[in-house]
Amino acid sequence: MAERPPLILVVEDEYPLQAVVEEALIEGGFGADILSSAEEALTLFKSEMKEYRALVADVNLKGRLSGWDLARQIREREPTFPVVYMTGAALDGWASQGVPNSILLQKPFAPAQLVTAISQLLNQVPPSRE
Repeated sequence: MAERPPLILVVEDEYPLQAVVEEALIEGGFGADILSSAEEALTLFKSEMKEYRALVADVNLKGRLSGWDLARQIREREPTFPVVYMTGAALDGWASQGVPNSILLQKPFAPAQLVTAISQLLNQVPPSRE
């Protein structure tokens, strides 16, 4: 049986960018679940119905939780979980708001930059043996 591609949890509330991110991930050999709110993403992540390998989150999201909040809550559950932030504005918040060992991509970015960032983070995480 073929191995399933690593599944990436993506949270982005701009539909045009969702399509760009999804296409980049699939072309890069990943699977993608794309959601538009941090609340939805956190519920899905906590359900453990799927095995996500990394989070790609826009920093500024509609709803109560930001991308910063989402990443912190996921890291409370899984301290080494790979996180890539995407932002067009909040660069200055990364140092104070971002989780350690995360990567920040400034919008607009090339799709290849996203795939490279995720691959780099996944290579740092020891594979889970269950």
